[in-house]
Amino acid sequence: MPFDIGAFRSALSLDGARPNLFDVEMTFPTGLTFPSGVSQQMNFFCRAAQLPGSTVNQVPLNYFGRELKFAGNRVFTEWTVTIINDEDFKVRNAFESWMNGLNSHRGNLRSTAFSSPTSYTTDATVKQYGKTGDIIKEYKFIGMFPMDISPIEVDWAANDTIEEYAVTFAYQWWESNETQFGPPVAPAAVVV
Repeated sequence: MPFDIGAFRSALSLDGARPNLFDVEMTFPTGLTFPSGVSQQMNFFCRAAQLPGSTVNQVPLNYFGRELKFAGNRVFTEWTVTIINDEDFKVRNAFESWMNGLNSHRGNLRSTAFSSPTSYTTDATVKQYGKTGDIIKEYKFIGMFPMDISPIEVDWAANDTIEEYAVTFAYQWWESNETQFGPPVAPAAVVV
């Protein structure tokens, strides 16, 4: 097939999804008290995130010297966001408090406010927008909590920059507006 730029251009009929048209919505868990407006600041200051990937592990089984592969369990890898740091450190302080409630620095203890997984986890949503402002894809991360806050590098030579840091979350699973968002899918009947 000869090279045809016109065919490629017409195949990309919607002009391509743009990675800079997104936002992240996340509330902090109710187990601890967080500063007023911290969730809104998180929404504004979340500079980068990912739309999640998907992995189903394999289960290998050997039979007469040949390896057969069967579908295994789904795995949900960690999710990382990059946050712009404002001088009030409000969002970073909230993440540090959340992690300290999960396991304190000195006592190696969990806060009594986090007595169950539902008290220390929350959900987050990433919305991908089209160029017209419509939501074209949406992912919801269920039951997440922070597992890592990256350091912030300070440097006398770092002029004309704003501090940023990453937060990595563990979560239970994700749903998308095309795959779940609604009642759980019933397992298919097994035919023998």
